[in-house]
Amino acid sequence: MESIVAAVVGAIIFAIGISNRKGNISMLHSYHTKRIKEEDKLPFGKIVGLGMMIIGGALEAFAVFTFLSALLEKTVYWTVGGIVLAVGMLVGLVLSFGAMIKYNKGIF
Repeated sequence: MESIVAAVVGAIIFAIGISNRKGNISMLHSYHTKRIKEEDKLPFGKIVGLGMMIIGGALEAFAVFTFLSALLEKTVYWTVGGIVLAVGMLVGLVLSFGAMIKYNKGIF
């Protein structure tokens, strides 16, 4: 079951990341974007979008590994999936928050 949920959530986050990379930052909360200059919206969206795509991809990989773990009854896949998810979340959040700090002058 967690494989399905992770896959669906990962696909949604990845799709939002693609939209952000194209400059559409309307899906982000207003306090993350309120001080961004018009000319900085595209570079900001590209970095935040990349971060979201990494997070979404990590969730997709986690879904595959948890499915393999259940299918093959080997917990090593679940562990590898958890590591991939943790690293992907960390990298994606660092990119996204870094862009917010740079272009929005803070996270809030």
